[in-house]
Amino acid sequence: MTARPIAVVGASAAGLAAAEALRRFGWRGPLTLIGDEHHLPYDRPPLSKQLLHGAWEPEKLLLRTADQLDPLDLDLRLGTRATGLDVATRTLTLDGGVGVPPREQGREWGTLGCAGVIIATGVAARSLPGAEGIAGVHTLRTLDDALTLRGLLAGGGRRLVIVGNGVLGCEAAAVARELGHDVTLVGIEKTPMAAAVGAEVGALLAEEHRARGVQLRTGAVDGFETAPADPAGTGDGQVTAVRLSDGSRLPADLVLLAIGSRPAVEWLADPALDTTDGLRCDAYCAAAPGIYAAGDVARWDHPHHGRPLRFEHRMNATEQGIAAARNLLAELAAEAPAADGEAIPAQERRPFAPVPYFWSDQYDLKIQAYGLTAGADRIETTVLDRAQRRAVALYGRDGSAVGVLAAGLPPRRLRALRAVVATPLAWDEARERLRAALASGQDTP
Repeated sequence: MTARPIAVVGASAAGLAAAEALRRFGWRGPLTLIGDEHHLPYDRPPLSKQLLHGAWEPEKLLLRTADQLDPLDLDLRLGTRATGLDVATRTLTLDGGVGVPPREQGREWGTLGCAGVIIATGVAARSLPGAEGIAGVHTLRTLDDALTLRGLLAGGGRRLVIVGNGVLGCEAAAVARELGHDVTLVGIEKTPMAAAVGAEVGALLAEEHRARGVQLRTGAVDGFETAPADPAGTGDGQVTAVRLSDGSRLPADLVLLAIGSRPAVEWLADPALDTTDGLRCDAYCAAAPGIYAAGDVARWDHPHHGRPLRFEHRMNATEQGIAAARNLLAELAAEAPAADGEAIPAQERRPFAPVPYFWSDQYDLKIQAYGLTAGADRIETTVLDRAQRRAVALYGRDGSAVGVLAAGLPPRRLRALRAVVATPLAWDEARERLRAALASGQDTP
């Protein structure tokens, strides 16, 4: 009998990392990589920065070229959506796309029985009620989204309203201002990125955006105003303004909705899976026997923090894809000889316990953070140089320091701060370590 494949659902950074790790750790059986976009796996962080700006072309975002993927011997199914998963039999249901044969080993079209499954479907952009079908209202999640928006911003001189002042909204605002557009950044938080970095660092970011000419507004969107999209008065309405709940009106030629995302789990209806705020996994990234998850979609038990966490950060996607692959193979090796395919090298499952890392580039300012910054109940911010927006912040929760952030510091300085929150430390001890790390680099609080 032909061996059943391991399937990786999501041709993303996490999915590609998982596929490569499966081969590296010894899987020699069939390997299927499924992606709902028609593009080869690409990097997403540059979408709101270098690609949107026009500094990079799409080819530069590719994580691997077709030639580089060849040694993996993948059954690569692009333009294919997974629409269901039967957990007990590890059977996927697929919808359309390249490479889906009429029948597989006697099974009906569109199903794929698997030895194991890694889910790396990521997240989808959120929208707002009433935005559907309005010309000029966009989201930014995929390469096609970014290319469409880049084309509209290429001419300069547009009135762009960005709804959402989190990381994505702030990065897009910086790019649009550098391209010469009139930018208004609207958020329900009083300061940009406050939920992720706190009020004081958010205030520094607000100062930088204002200095660059961005108009900052606080409020909730109440609706959109439109005009006919063509002189004949036909076609979808073209956005002309954004209305806020306080009654104010923001004129707009373009609107970018950057109001967050939702985990792409709607296709996972099997009651054996918990899809509350992502796919719930244990410390090994397992959602069920033979079913693992990685990247933005995974909510797993972090061994050091004692609670389930979900990160939408690029480095976590790669690291978790590798961890999920290793642990799945360890489980399949333990199932042998029940597992299909050639023998799998014996190995142990390991809990996934990363030190989370994220960064954001806005204008000439780089923000980098290790650990957990969102949800902190204590934040201590040290401004090193206000004019240069240089600052360090320590984040705590339940008496322990769990995150550290640096704005405007070089990477070599930040690496010294990583050790402060590699594992949760008592607040006072972490504070002293942070002071010592800063002092050693001649940037004292």
